[in-house]
Amino acid sequence: MDRLDPMLAAHPSPAHSSRMTAEECIAACADCAAICSSCADACLGEPDVAELVTCIRLNLDCADICAFTGRLFARPSARHEETLRHQLEACISICQACAEECARHEHMEHCRICAEACRRCAEACQRELGALVP
Repeated sequence: MDRLDPMLAAHPSPAHSSRMTAEECIAACADCAAICSSCADACLGEPDVAELVTCIRLNLDCADICAFTGRLFARPSARHEETLRHQLEACISICQACAEECARHEHMEHCRICAEACRRCAEACQRELGALVP
């Protein structure tokens, strides 16, 4: 994120009150997207994939929503606040659901790691939600 900081600092009209909070959200979303994609792939390599179908689907949905959320907040122009709020709320919701499902499989290291990433992302998105400029 070191390269993102100057870009966000140079932006003339950010949609958030804290650049640091925005950067944390963007980074957490990117990390979560990559980790969820990797966890889904790891689940597919487990002996009993049928037991992990819900986990895999949540991983993939979470990865897509997190990736989009991170890209959306990397474009910090003031935009339709309600839409930004809904996107953050969607990201928080899917991250919480994915974390809960992965926690059911924490005996698998990849699911434990994924649950932690999802929790971090939900927390970062929650902070960003509070930093949006009305």
